[in-house]
Amino acid sequence: MTTQQSQRAVVIYSGGMDSYTVLHRALREGYDVHALSFHYGQRHSRELEVAERVCRELGVAHQLVDIRAIHGLIGASALTDASQQMPRADYAEENMKATVVPNRNMILLSLAIGHAVNLACGLCYYGAHGGDHAIYPDCRPEFVARMNAVAAIANYTPVEIRAPYLHESKATILAEGLAMGLDYANSWTCYLGEALACGECGSCRERLKAFAEQGITDPLPYRASGV
Repeated sequence: MTTQQSQRAVVIYSGGMDSYTVLHRALREGYDVHALSFHYGQRHSRELEVAERVCRELGVAHQLVDIRAIHGLIGASALTDASQQMPRADYAEENMKATVVPNRNMILLSLAIGHAVNLACGLCYYGAHGGDHAIYPDCRPEFVARMNAVAAIANYTPVEIRAPYLHESKATILAEGLAMGLDYANSWTCYLGEALACGECGSCRERLKAFAEQGITDPLPYRASGV
């Protein structure tokens, strides 16, 4: 990896609390960060709006990439199909498989790797974490390992995929972010795009549990029934 490559990093930044922490971790590690957010047909754009605002305030290079044209190919998910009932359960429960978007991370990582090559950048971050393993195949260690193997040979210059929280819990991610002084009001986690977070979907439940484990209150506002 050249000196120029080692100074730059592409970060897949959804606007959620995991990628928010990863973004700041990359910045703390001294990288010139290029953040990528993707609109792939998800049910709402609240996270993406947060991501744009955060990057603007930080002065971080940011691109919001519209790939909604693929929605008809991968739209059979509760995250992309508003006609489906959103599961209100913990991530470990079987019905949360309805929130899997087929091949999503492989698609997003492929685009991010291409962008990294285009920038002469040898590093791409994304926010998979240990709590995702039970439900999401493209957040598991073996997926990251094999994508790294492909990213090393797919172009003339290798790109490393780095998932710093791959074996960590949501609470550990939160603890590290709090130690960095991060304000998690600058993130959005709820699978629904309403004015207030629902507190009941798997994503909200995991987030609230992480805050409870740290003994603090989540700064996001929730519907009264969700907390």
